[in-house]
Amino acid sequence: MSVPPEVEAIVVGWVLRARNDLKAVEHLLTLADDSPFDAVCFHAQQCAEKHLKALLTSHAVAFERTHNLRRLLDLCAMEAGLEAELPDLEELIPYAVEARYPGTWEPVTRAEAERAVVIARRAATAIWKRLEQRGIHLAP
Repeated sequence: MSVPPEVEAIVVGWVLRARNDLKAVEHLLTLADDSPFDAVCFHAQQCAEKHLKALLTSHAVAFERTHNLRRLLDLCAMEAGLEAELPDLEELIPYAVEARYPGTWEPVTRAEAERAVVIARRAATAIWKRLEQRGIHLAP
């Protein structure tokens, strides 16, 4: 199964940007206790969001401008088993806003940041596999 070249180019664009989010979190976590854990969580959320948008684009499914991973995952209903592979994806939703803006929420801990990265990587892996099955080849 393949997608038109112009669609594949957009999908690859989403994935490249998502990969940059993963690179950012990996670098930020090397800063030890000086790491901005809120930024790690934000980029983890963005990684998952952009991967979902890449998958939706590959299926020609329109989506509104949203950071709501639950909404995007619901739109991926054509991908059997994806939701079961990503049971904790919704944990990342608050980081789209809370990690970027001041508010009354608690500071993000290293443990939370590391968990967010695990969830984002799981989403990336699951979606890369599906994109490959659709004939979209992504360099490692």
